[in-house]
Amino acid sequence: MILHPESGEPPRSVMVVSCDPQEGKSFVCANLGVSFAHSVKEQALVIDCDLRRPSLQSLFGLKHARGLTEYLRDGDNISDMIYATGLPKLSIIPSGSPPDNPSELLSSDRMSAMLDELADMADNRLLVLDSPPFHVAAETLVLSQLVDKVVLVVRWGKSGRENIKKMVDRIGREKIIGVVFNAFEFNILDKKIQGVGYHNYYAEEYY
Repeated sequence: MILHPESGEPPRSVMVVSCDPQEGKSFVCANLGVSFAHSVKEQALVIDCDLRRPSLQSLFGLKHARGLTEYLRDGDNISDMIYATGLPKLSIIPSGSPPDNPSELLSSDRMSAMLDELADMADNRLLVLDSPPFHVAAETLVLSQLVDKVVLVVRWGKSGRENIKKMVDRIGREKIIGVVFNAFEFNILDKKIQGVGYHNYYAEEYY
């Protein structure tokens, strides 16, 4: 749905967001980047926009690296903030040092201009943003309007239906390209229902 939409052009930028912390959005964001980097044409650039509690840089083995904060706050060159990963077609912009004003930085015109600049650097580059949790940081709503599409990460048993609905309504349903339902746990009844099928039909012994 991202690389080959049914209608229109593929998005140039996708943001991964969850309602609350600890839902697995950073892990999903990293895996999306890896998946895109394995495609035939696309290059992927993952950007850690969770300036309060960044996770992507540790997932990719970067420690104390300059990144998004230094670009937005100090005016550093964005090209110097892009780091290679273990995959040839995957790169990352880490969050950088913790700022005092993450909301102001991510809501600034400089952030919007950066996304346009990065998209224009390469025709086949897909930007994948890891955002702060929606109900924790006000700037997440602003970020959602700067990207082409949004992927929701919903952890089983974590966020309530009403909170998810409020997030969807505020972001806009037309922006949301899909939902990743994460860490689902089967109960005993679910396992029995799922276990009935051709894969184990002949393994059953009936008396």
